[in-house]
Amino acid sequence: MCPSSFRGKLGRYPPWPGKVVSPPKDLKKPRGKKCHFVKFFGTEDHAWIKVEQLKPYHAHKEEMIKINKGKRFQQAVDAVEDFLKKAKGKEQNSDGKGDSKGRKTPTKPLKILEEDDEDLSDLTDSDPEPSTLERLGAGPGSGFNWESSPASSMEPISKRLKIVEEVNNRSTSIQAADSTAINGSITPTDKRIGFLGLGLMGSGIVSNLLKMGHVVTVWNRTAEKCDLFIQEGARLGRTPAEVASTCDITFSCVSDPKAARDLVLGPSGVLQGIRPGKCYVEMSTVDPGTITELSQVITSRGGRFLEAPVAGSQQLSNDGMLVILAAGDRTVYEDCSSCFQAMAKTSFFLGEAGNAARMMLILNMVQGSFMATIAEGLTLAQATGQSQQTFLDILCQGQMASTFVDQKCQNILQGNFKPDYYLKHIQKDLRLAISMGDKANHPTPMAAAANEVYKRAKALDQSDNDISAVYRAYIH
Repeated sequence: MCPSSFRGKLGRYPPWPGKVVSPPKDLKKPRGKKCHFVKFFGTEDHAWIKVEQLKPYHAHKEEMIKINKGKRFQQAVDAVEDFLKKAKGKEQNSDGKGDSKGRKTPTKPLKILEEDDEDLSDLTDSDPEPSTLERLGAGPGSGFNWESSPASSMEPISKRLKIVEEVNNRSTSIQAADSTAINGSITPTDKRIGFLGLGLMGSGIVSNLLKMGHVVTVWNRTAEKCDLFIQEGARLGRTPAEVASTCDITFSCVSDPKAARDLVLGPSGVLQGIRPGKCYVEMSTVDPGTITELSQVITSRGGRFLEAPVAGSQQLSNDGMLVILAAGDRTVYEDCSSCFQAMAKTSFFLGEAGNAARMMLILNMVQGSFMATIAEGLTLAQATGQSQQTFLDILCQGQMASTFVDQKCQNILQGNFKPDYYLKHIQKDLRLAISMGDKANHPTPMAAAANEVYKRAKALDQSDNDISAVYRAYIH
């Protein structure tokens, strides 16, 4: 009979099957509550998971299948069932056999653990029954992959903020590979936090700051968007200047360079509220020139400046699993540590102001170009009489398989273009990246071609749809 079995329950993340395994010898166990190192079926992802997040597989199998859909999840379930069959076969072969002295060896009884039961010391990688686990960023495609990540640069889950220096590129990262598990142990800063801009990204960020106990004052150009956060405990700022003057650290996340400049330099703008020691963190994706300008005007008033654009989507923002690229004043970066842990899985410090903008534009240039290519492939498959679903199935079994590809392609096939990242914003990022390439005298022909496709999609009224709506540029 199999030893202990588990299933996890952690809020809005769908469950995923896994099993407790022995961690690598040089991997430190997180402090705090009892937890175990878990491998996810159907993937090579691993993560530290708390005991109370584990529940029996069989007891919750049907519920889990109803929640999860998709080919990757089915493959994970198939892997679980195959594992159980093999484990059962081993038990049958060994059942009733005696030890070396001829005595019958008893089988170990099944033990179902309750939430407060921490007696898991007998579990290793021998043959535990699979558990279903909430995917907390540690599931397929988003969790920690021990096989490919050296312990020196990436710990799966850490209870404390870790700053890791990367010698090769002189960047620094705050690692938090499993945001929800990390968030449970965050000690929020006692500094007063301000946040300007409650769009797709900003809304999720503010929600996570509040959940983790931060004192947050919010402002948005459309004031009605503040109401929900006021109900959750946020304070209301009447103007950007008021927020900056009453808060120790003010974050902003708006749509483009013009909006970022207007927020700081316009009437009742941030600059009017900046005093010596006040911190301003620009999270918008803008060009390096805008960052340089904002940094200069903020520091000219005695303020401290940090840029911290975010890589991710609305869903990742809601889940607290963004990636933050920061640059500028290192002390501000350190002061923001609890905030960054609340909103992101990882945060990198890249040096002087402007570097984060450059890196973010490069990343979004690659993502935008890739999305356009995927859309082109789907439409070419259709034009040549091939099944688009089969194209996707094959794609998701190869080297380019990822959650991003699977989700975007499924959305296209379903005609669902609800924005997770606005098409108009990725086109803006492509335009800024091309301009950055021009200034560096570096060719960007692939990005330029993709940019034209997005411009056509915008002309077809797709600006406020998801980036995957670039597909429609090929079918009209």
